[in-house]
Amino acid sequence: MENKFNEGEIVYAKVNPGLKLIIRRYVDKIYYCKIQDEPGRKELVYFEREILPFLSDTKR
Repeated sequence: MENKFNEGEIVYAKVNPGLKLIIRRYVDKIYYCKIQDEPGRKELVYFEREILPFLSDTKR
């Protein structure tokens, strides 16, 4: 099974929809994400079922 999101794609976590995340890498069904506005912060890790694609305001 292929991963749903690509590296560099902007997503958000279901538990915190106000926080934009950038997919940094995908390994063993786990997404490693950086916070878009704070790239120096520690990475966040999510399973695919925990994140959704970010839609711009025009697409919502």
